[in-house]
Amino acid sequence: MTPHLISIYALVLMFVVATIWPINMGVLAFVGAFLVGTLLAAQTTKDIIAGFPGGLFLTLVGITWLFALAQNNGTIDWLVRMAVRAVKGRIGAIPWIMFGISALLTAVGAVSPGAVAIVAPISLGFAFRYHISPLLMGLMVVHGAQAGGFSPISIYGGITNGVVQEAGLPLSAMTTFAASFLVNAAVALILFMVLGGRRLMTARDTIETVPVPHVEIARAATGPQIFGDSEAEALSRRISEEAGGDSNRLVAEVEEGNQPDGTPHQIFTLAGLVLLAVLVLAFNLDIGFVALTIGLALALWNPTMQKRAMAQVAWPEIMLITGVSTYVAVLQEMGTIDFVGESVAGMASPMLAALMLFFIGAVVSAFASSTAVLGSLIPLAVPFLQGENSVGAIGFIAGMAVASTIVDVSPFSTNGALVLANAHGVDRQAFFRKLLSYGALVTVVAPVVLWLVFVVLPG
Repeated sequence: MTPHLISIYALVLMFVVATIWPINMGVLAFVGAFLVGTLLAAQTTKDIIAGFPGGLFLTLVGITWLFALAQNNGTIDWLVRMAVRAVKGRIGAIPWIMFGISALLTAVGAVSPGAVAIVAPISLGFAFRYHISPLLMGLMVVHGAQAGGFSPISIYGGITNGVVQEAGLPLSAMTTFAASFLVNAAVALILFMVLGGRRLMTARDTIETVPVPHVEIARAATGPQIFGDSEAEALSRRISEEAGGDSNRLVAEVEEGNQPDGTPHQIFTLAGLVLLAVLVLAFNLDIGFVALTIGLALALWNPTMQKRAMAQVAWPEIMLITGVSTYVAVLQEMGTIDFVGESVAGMASPMLAALMLFFIGAVVSAFASSTAVLGSLIPLAVPFLQGENSVGAIGFIAGMAVASTIVDVSPFSTNGALVLANAHGVDRQAFFRKLLSYGALVTVVAPVVLWLVFVVLPG
């Protein structure tokens, strides 16, 4: 058995173990990266650590810490109240507003994770308050970001168009953009109808008159934990009831959000969130460093308010995501991804090879960089995109672009990880499984549908 096959089987084994036993898969992945990297790929520990996703780590820590601070000082509650007044109680419109904002941000040049990091905490705060499915709200944000992701002036669009030009293939930037937008919008509509959207469309009259109480988007992760803190919460509630008290002794208490609206600290926090968006979207600064810097300024303003914020960072999820990303980096370094891609590209049937590359793009992108996948797989397709029996290049590129990005709903991708890290007020382990199941469904179904629509039917 070759090292490439062993490394793939090891990844499958990690999923099985993490499913059967309550073990954080990030730990399994870090150990797997160490064993596979040193024993099979002759890598040093320095090489393995170089694959650690430092940027993703900073993004997750910075964003979850910053929004925990914003929750604790009442800014999130204030924002939700203002937004409810702005939509005049049309709760069914909120998921689509979040979809549209995310799409607009990425269409004008924002990186997809940056847009999701800014919009997801607010949208999931709405979900918690109004009993909207958090899965729906999180996925609407991600699909919105992917919908606008291939505009000619976007990051994804620029990278993909550059790769296509270098490969000497026909280029239609607007076709790729339209394909991405329409497919993600169609998926968002299906999700909206399946995950409670029809109920939300009739909720206006009953919601309008209800006062908006405290919205909890972060909970301190203390006490006994396996994946998140749901076990500790359940146990501590029982102990609290038996003791006849209101205090939760195993999970640190969360601020009740009873600060008045528009305090100087809240205005400063809101200004910080606006500054975050401007610096990240307009000046392309790293969102992790910017979020930590703004969070530090908020903490210095009121040191007592931030005492719980660091414990509210989604540490179990960060461990999970960075561990899997590190393992995938080992696979990329040892050539496993290229091995699989080249094996498929050498197939006799161009149609079948196109389908398999769609699948490879989806599977790899669910764990690793979408732009890296596009940059490596499109050149592999050149042989069967030229000649008499060739596959249509424009349709293939559009389908490949969507297949490699629509799977960013996976909890192991940056966008899915941000949704998971900000999904508070729910059973975190159950939410992770839902997000993982949906990501797996998209990874299996999307390549086939996109292949039929963009490769088989035009041919």
